[in-house]
Amino acid sequence: MGNLRFGTAGIPLSTAAKKTTQDGVARLDELGLGALELEFVRGVYLKDANAALVKECANSHDIALSCHAPYYINLNSPEPEKVTASRARILASARAAFFAGAVSVVFHPAFYQQTPPDEVYKKVRDEIIGIRQEIDEAGYKVTLRPETTGKPSQFGNLDETIRLAAEVPGVLPCVDISHLHARDNGGNNTYDEFCRILEALSEALGARWNEDAHFHVSGIDYGKAGEKKHLILADADLNYHELARAWRTFGVKGTVICESPNLETDALILARSYHDSK
Repeated sequence: MGNLRFGTAGIPLSTAAKKTTQDGVARLDELGLGALELEFVRGVYLKDANAALVKECANSHDIALSCHAPYYINLNSPEPEKVTASRARILASARAAFFAGAVSVVFHPAFYQQTPPDEVYKKVRDEIIGIRQEIDEAGYKVTLRPETTGKPSQFGNLDETIRLAAEVPGVLPCVDISHLHARDNGGNNTYDEFCRILEALSEALGARWNEDAHFHVSGIDYGKAGEKKHLILADADLNYHELARAWRTFGVKGTVICESPNLETDALILARSYHDSK
């Protein structure tokens, strides 16, 4: 599979039978893909007994698992009960991920809400430190991955995400390339720009990142306010061939999760582009 594994955000669309997570894992193996991100975005649905079955199935098919925590997270909310609920959602995701054998918990950290970015950063960092401590005390061996976000109104530009990983142990970025492209209203879309992103990550985080990178990629529609919606690669302007070439240049190892609406179709296109790149 090379240095990068490619997979889908959720069960592949072409999965037959009952379409359980285990069915999806088996289908990814059939397709020659190597990763699955469990989608807890509407809630953490995986119970302990089923998690054990998912882990066994993923191990038998050599599929790397991660998870995406619920969307309803805002560690900068002015309402304390919403921050408490956000922490609980991340902790529940970490528990389910651990028992399923998933090694990463991806989440969108916060919104600025007209608060100065430096203040938001400190608030988010301190909350993640507390969450990380609870996860460690519970023995859940997972990496927390705050995701780069697609709108300027959302906390989570590349610098903020890198800084969190540099300052908080047990944290690494989820770099959503499409979000960075949309957030910059069409920027971050050339080989040189992709290389600058990867160089910034490598310089700040070193081998921790280079050996355990995690990306999200899809086609994306955007405007001045950033991300609008995900698209299939064929209907979008994301220069994924040059992205694949940049991945090759830097030799990063890890996982690429495709979030395009056609899931495995674009995941296979990305994998093929990566393996064909020079």
